[in-house]
Amino acid sequence: MVQPFNHSGNGLLHGLHVIELCEPEAEYCGLLLAGLGARVTKVEPPGGAASRRMPPFADEGGADSLFFRAYNRDKDSLVLDLDRPEARARLLALLEAADVLLAGSLEALERATGLALADLAARCPTLVTARITPFGDDGPWKDLRACDLVHLALGGVMMNTGYDPDPRGRYDTPPIAPQAFHAGHIACEQALIGILGALLHRERTGEGQDVACAIHTAVAVSTEMDLMSWVMRAVHQHRQTCRHSAEVLNPVTPLAQTKDGRWNLGWMVTAADEKKVVEFLSSWHMACDLQGPDARRDPKVRDVPGATAFDEHKAHVFEVVQRFVRSFRYRDLPWQEAQAHGLMWAPLRKPHENLEDAHWLARGSYAWIDGLPYPRAKWIGSGTAWIAQRAAPALGAAGDAPLPAATAPARPRPAAAAPRLSARGRPFALQGVRVLDFSWFLASAGGTRMVTALGAECIKVEWKDNLDSRLGAMAPAGGREARRRATGPLPGVDDPAQGGHYNHKNAGKRGLSLNIRDPRGLEIARRLVRVCDVVAEGFSPGVMERWGLGYEALRAIRPDIVYVQQSGMGAQGRYGRMRTVGPIAAAFTGISEMSGLPEPAPPAGWGYSYLDWMGAYGFAQAILAGLLHRERTGEGQWIDASQCESGLMLTGVQCLEWALHGRAFARTGNRSPYLRAAPHGAYRCAGEDCWIAIACFGEDDWQALVRAAAQPDWAADARFATLDARLANQDALDEAVERWTSTQERYACMALLQAAGVAAGVCQTAEDRCERDPQLAHQGWLTEVTAPRIGTWPITELPARLSRTPSHVGGLPQRGAPVYGEDNEYVLGELLGYTGAEIRGFERDGVI
Repeated sequence: MVQPFNHSGNGLLHGLHVIELCEPEAEYCGLLLAGLGARVTKVEPPGGAASRRMPPFADEGGADSLFFRAYNRDKDSLVLDLDRPEARARLLALLEAADVLLAGSLEALERATGLALADLAARCPTLVTARITPFGDDGPWKDLRACDLVHLALGGVMMNTGYDPDPRGRYDTPPIAPQAFHAGHIACEQALIGILGALLHRERTGEGQDVACAIHTAVAVSTEMDLMSWVMRAVHQHRQTCRHSAEVLNPVTPLAQTKDGRWNLGWMVTAADEKKVVEFLSSWHMACDLQGPDARRDPKVRDVPGATAFDEHKAHVFEVVQRFVRSFRYRDLPWQEAQAHGLMWAPLRKPHENLEDAHWLARGSYAWIDGLPYPRAKWIGSGTAWIAQRAAPALGAAGDAPLPAATAPARPRPAAAAPRLSARGRPFALQGVRVLDFSWFLASAGGTRMVTALGAECIKVEWKDNLDSRLGAMAPAGGREARRRATGPLPGVDDPAQGGHYNHKNAGKRGLSLNIRDPRGLEIARRLVRVCDVVAEGFSPGVMERWGLGYEALRAIRPDIVYVQQSGMGAQGRYGRMRTVGPIAAAFTGISEMSGLPEPAPPAGWGYSYLDWMGAYGFAQAILAGLLHRERTGEGQWIDASQCESGLMLTGVQCLEWALHGRAFARTGNRSPYLRAAPHGAYRCAGEDCWIAIACFGEDDWQALVRAAAQPDWAADARFATLDARLANQDALDEAVERWTSTQERYACMALLQAAGVAAGVCQTAEDRCERDPQLAHQGWLTEVTAPRIGTWPITELPARLSRTPSHVGGLPQRGAPVYGEDNEYVLGELLGYTGAEIRGFERDGVI
């Protein structure tokens, strides 16, 4: 087994130069590029970037921003007053030598360079411009004011996240925006996927291009069951405490409190899981009256969180588990013993509690720079390392090495064949790339879906005894026509080939059924490795090795193979066999504990598998960066990606706060934990469960709100006279604001406030995003694809828009997800050369 624990090597993007000229919400993308080995030069105005003034601070004087430290390590700083012609000329000279420009809106880019985008592209033809904007370059909402809170509201995250309703079914607490900075995180992750795709295209053709990613679109596509449930059956999801939003509310949470007020999360997805719970509790003599699951349940069938009804029996199981957890202090929780018994249990850690964990120490998940901890990496690799060596730069500190004056242009290689065009009539970024895909569930299958949308031919391998989850957001009886006529929720069909969630995360892939345990099936897999560029897998660590398909075996077949695996905790380290799903990973990393009302309320967590998406983004990035590195060096490698490390990367500010001040992150509900803003929250509007997010960051915002709401009494109230006063009286302020918003129709209220210059946004449901959001419609966020059995349905497109090689979620086959074994003839016959008679023999013998 490869032991890739050396963190002193070069990164996957070593030798590339990035110019960063962007707003704070896009700095995370620059951090990821620096971590992957690119040299990132941050261009700042004479007074420094705005993020240098963002709280929290290392000192009481507010001159040393921990936000800036966390998101700008391993970057250089170059001060340019871009209002001056000589500074603008310097920037253009840098861009002529650079590989990537990370920027914001078109207006900001043109103001900084003095050139329209097309003119900049003509002057710098190999440059990849990457722009992260709030709402996009055009469209009806392009000029709206936004912030993290407003993006999470409009994008649907908040209406999935929060607390259970009261016994009458009424939500007596608002939807929750998980803290902190997550809208920017989501957009930066997706922008990076587009950047890497554009760089791969450039490596082969010499062509740069523009990559544009709107935060609003990126957030809107990043929820889970709610979107496809609405698209397929006109069904709404309901938010629940620290678990997936669900079509049918569950009476009991899997969240359990310890006797000292901390929390544990336990998850069950199969009848076999429930059986293990009863056995584990019995070993402690605390199983109460539990007898195990109904014997008629198939022990392998997985419940899809958010899509499976939760009956009183399951509720009682969790009540007994809660009784068990309440008998322990947090530090004594036997969660590791539960994991050893095969249970998906994890404590809800606070972010800093991962710093001393031996598993993360062994993987080098954190870097200590100048005595302070920084999340380092999403994965470990056999040939390259994540870079985390330098603290954030002082203003104007451009690093030790001189900035490059020139760079060798990309040397395109002749195309082996004419490029295959996507359904958009344009070439794909990943021409000629083939992926052998052993992924499943969202965290890994979602990642290969993204590279498929960029043009890789993805062969999804499954076997009937252990299928990917196909249930969830099922098609309605009567299909698309029934959905068009629907005036209310429709019942779904009981047909695994018609799962909307499966179709969404596997669109554009080829389907191969293959019994790896049969020697002939294993030989087919080995032959496929010879004609593939990437092997991607999401099994538990060790499964592929036991089949004879581990990295060492595969690189003996193809030395330059890029082998990317992902598990919850990573294959290497003491937790390699730890069972996780998205909520378990979020609990362990601290992401769940950061979301919700202040204590003593429980954490609200996330209303969907946030770290499944973050893991999927990291999985796609590992594939793309590995391919780019191979394109430039000829070297393949093994990448061991971790879903949890994708979450750790989002907690840099909180780790610095702990290290410097001994201050653990404390939940603040919808109030900003760092930025000075009041009001800053979600407020009830007219109608049932209707809410609007409003944020005022200064006196101008406050006065605009007072005028728009026509509430002069607010201005006259001494409690609200200054920002300091409003921050000290937020309870009274929130009550006053909600008395007004509760009389307002939510979209009219948003339009009124936005027209006055106030950052405000409706807390949108999936229905709202599909039916009422003009900006998403303008962005073309949904694409229609057709698949066997399920028919033609809209699913989300990649938010990162590439100008020369746009993505298409239908991939090379221009279709939705494959049915089981749909492409056996193509894969075995066209790609591997088996005869029809041989293929029929494989079918007869249970090989395929």
